[in-house]
Amino acid sequence: MSAAPEGHVADSHEVIRVRGARENNLTGVDVDIPKRRLTVFTGVSGSGKSSLVFGTIAAESRRLINETYPTFVQQFMPQLGRPEVDALENISPAIIVDQERMGANARSTVGTATDVHAMLRILFSRLGHPFVGSPQAFSFNVPSVSGSGAVTVAVGADAGREERRSFQITGGMCPRCEGLGEVSDIDLDELFDRSKSLAEGAITIPGYNVDGWMVRGFTESGFLDPDKPIARYTEQEVQDFLYREPTKVRIQSMNMTYEGLVPKVTKSMLQKDRDSLQPHVRAFVDRAVKFMPCPECDGTRLNAGARSSLIGGVSIADAAAMQITDLAVWLDEVDDPSVAPLLAGLRHTVRSFIDIGLGYLSLDRSSGTLSGGEAQRTKMIRHLGSSLTDVTYVFDEPTAGLHPHDIQRMNALLRGLRDKGNTVLVVEHKPEVIAIADHVIDLGPGAGRHGGRLEFSGDVAGLRASGTLTGRHLDHRAAVKPSVRSATGTVEIRGASQHNLRDVDVDIPLGVLTVVTGVAGSGKSSLIHGNLSGRDGVVVVDQSPIKGNRRSSPATYTGLLDTIRSAFAKANGVKPALFSANSQGACPACSGLGVIVTKLGISASVETVCDLCEGTGFNDEVLAYTLDGRNIAEVLAFSAAEAADFFTRGPAHATLARLIDVGLGYITLGQALNTLSGGERQRLKLAISMAGSGAIYVLDEPTTGLHLADVDNLLALLDRLVDAGNSVVVIEHHQAVMAHADWIIDVGPGAGREGGTVVFTGPPSDLVASGDTLTAQHLRQYLGR
Repeated sequence: MSAAPEGHVADSHEVIRVRGARENNLTGVDVDIPKRRLTVFTGVSGSGKSSLVFGTIAAESRRLINETYPTFVQQFMPQLGRPEVDALENISPAIIVDQERMGANARSTVGTATDVHAMLRILFSRLGHPFVGSPQAFSFNVPSVSGSGAVTVAVGADAGREERRSFQITGGMCPRCEGLGEVSDIDLDELFDRSKSLAEGAITIPGYNVDGWMVRGFTESGFLDPDKPIARYTEQEVQDFLYREPTKVRIQSMNMTYEGLVPKVTKSMLQKDRDSLQPHVRAFVDRAVKFMPCPECDGTRLNAGARSSLIGGVSIADAAAMQITDLAVWLDEVDDPSVAPLLAGLRHTVRSFIDIGLGYLSLDRSSGTLSGGEAQRTKMIRHLGSSLTDVTYVFDEPTAGLHPHDIQRMNALLRGLRDKGNTVLVVEHKPEVIAIADHVIDLGPGAGRHGGRLEFSGDVAGLRASGTLTGRHLDHRAAVKPSVRSATGTVEIRGASQHNLRDVDVDIPLGVLTVVTGVAGSGKSSLIHGNLSGRDGVVVVDQSPIKGNRRSSPATYTGLLDTIRSAFAKANGVKPALFSANSQGACPACSGLGVIVTKLGISASVETVCDLCEGTGFNDEVLAYTLDGRNIAEVLAFSAAEAADFFTRGPAHATLARLIDVGLGYITLGQALNTLSGGERQRLKLAISMAGSGAIYVLDEPTTGLHLADVDNLLALLDRLVDAGNSVVVIEHHQAVMAHADWIIDVGPGAGREGGTVVFTGPPSDLVASGDTLTAQHLRQYLGR
């Protein structure tokens, strides 16, 4: 009798084998990750989770896929370097679904980003009445153009003969706003004071001083009377002052170009990147430029022709403006066998929005306005109905921005991807997601140089018994405070009606910790950012990216570097500029970068540590100067905690102490800002903002990216802010933060049209005891009641 056949050799590749991973702070990590399973990566912030998952596994997968393309194609693709790892075996193509916000392209909407709008355009081109054209006739990115002229036939029997030709392209773009849905207008009253003359300082634009050349160009041009109030200008003088075309004039024996004030300001300020402007100029631009819905298309972006074609009395603009739950109902009513496959695909995609918890959005919502969590879930739409299998999906905290009520649906989607035969890798802190994992990999034990080691690899039960920081906190629960602080006053919000808010009246208590919660899309952010942010004394700390380049670091962003440079200069009797790698102190070989970048054309650029400065970025003269026995490069290599021990007093110590307070004691002073996560960016901004007292701090989901153990540290920090005389308003879903609050404002009851009202205000104990909202149900479940 023959022996039973052994397993096929192809079945021996059932794990992703990682050996010697050293990316960023990883210390030679060796780990096996099961394929076709759901694996959750845990650990404190900065422990190395993202370095292993994104910086090693996903990065190598993408690099290897890119190398399969012809070299001609590769030159147009991002050049990815090889990650620091000894061996990485059995990896499959990786699809990365991260929290990076979608590009703030003004033409990108939820519909265009997910191809739903493209399918709608085809639907209306087939079934819409009256018929207006092909699918591009419904595209707000395609203008309608036509033309005609004579062409000469170049070849054939008719060579040399002229023929008249004409063409016509029917697009859907609104001609007034060019498909943007809004138009801008300049508020002239922000440019000048009509009651004053130019000589009296009528122009109120930053940099336009009465004695400066900017104003003298107007007063000495000969077109205007400098002593005449602008309110008394004639029609011609107003035209010359505001809109005159560039004209050569002679001022004090110099040839100059005179131009009206509006085009001059438009070119010098309004057409520049807003973020590149100085703060006072940016504030002026925000005041002077008013954006409003396009009066011709009512903000729909589409021309009259595209809006005139209807299906059952509904135009494509109407469909795009519907809440997606309403759009699903309308699509179920459309029935035509000629477009049955298209309708099936459209219904499936729209249903995916609802299943993933985004049914409150509309297709015409600008993609740049989505939060990081919403953007990540929107990207997931493309993959939910995919026929691909045996690929690796990589998620970065997919529950970010989700109410506990919505997390269960996200868990079902993650399991659905796994059950199709895919490998699902999730970086996550929420116990609800960790609980459904087939395999858990815990990194630590600490952050930065104190992390990067494999602490545990196994199932959830093993994690609980492992004794690691994550295992000990997996079942940890914050308790409702026995007593809460009393408010010292209130900030009134009356008649709030932004987005889905329904004429909301609510009082925000001062001097306490207030948590604003509710399901995703209920109107929390609209309530707070739309009515509280922007008031005097309100400090908003969000997770938006920090502008900067590869030379930017926590030291430069917090202003620490200026203090450090001054201390070195004073101790050594030299100029502070000498201690800048961007100025006089830069290494001549690498220009202060610390690395030599070798561009190899179509191949990946190679970065090698500079041999001259050994990666410090400073020249030898600078490194010879010391402060208490340390040179500038050694100080910038300190973590914030180490630097606090080095600078024991003064403004530097105060700033470093705040970095430690917000849980960033592990980041090094000189590391690049673009290596920080969204949560780290928010805490870095908080560290800068929390120097004063008597302010109202608004924090938007500060627990994003925080380990279970770090949440307790965050709560202690919020308490210190309040005890110092500040008011703290936190938009948050985390039950531990809710339980720790002095006051809760619950917005709901649902999302989108089903939300927009305040369903509860009061202390957490009242919400737990008698609340009947979704938040109350989940908070009771969290507290075990």
